[in-house]
Amino acid sequence: MAKDLKTQYKEVVAPKLKKDLGLKNINAVPKVKKITINVGMGSIIQSQGKDTSHIVENLAKISGQKPIITKTRKAISNFKVRENMPVGLVVTLRGQRMYDFLNKLINITLPRVRDFRGLSAKAFDGNGNYSLGLTEHVVFPEINPDDVLHLHGVQVTITTSATNDEDAKALLTAFNFPFKK
Repeated sequence: MAKDLKTQYKEVVAPKLKKDLGLKNINAVPKVKKITINVGMGSIIQSQGKDTSHIVENLAKISGQKPIITKTRKAISNFKVRENMPVGLVVTLRGQRMYDFLNKLINITLPRVRDFRGLSAKAFDGNGNYSLGLTEHVVFPEINPDDVLHLHGVQVTITTSATNDEDAKALLTAFNFPFKK
């Protein structure tokens, strides 16, 4: 793919979707608004203690921007959680970084997943957003498998401006998203 996804969307995908979905206005065509990358650190903190700098570093390499540490609001003794304890990391990508990450996800990362048969078409939330989980973060090309201290999963949520799942699936399919046949 010579073009980046942003120019491909403007020149190829949007006009095709406008025609396929029967829309009158080009602004009504669904588009990707943001991509949220999330890592839960609960089990890692339980097993390895409080040093989570390597996870923050990994997510910063994957996304290209510094993640925000999410902390607990309340203490829950059954889960061994105290107030203001770090439990996750989140990065929100918009603009050019979002399109670059989406391109990397589709063309490089997903083909590297072991036993990959395609993504489920049932992972839409009913409002046109798609979520996928990767069990190992080492499938991203920025991560050196030799330097990994602890394997962790990564959840990626693609938020679109589509109002229903069919329009969102048409948008992601136009970007060559590898759905199961």
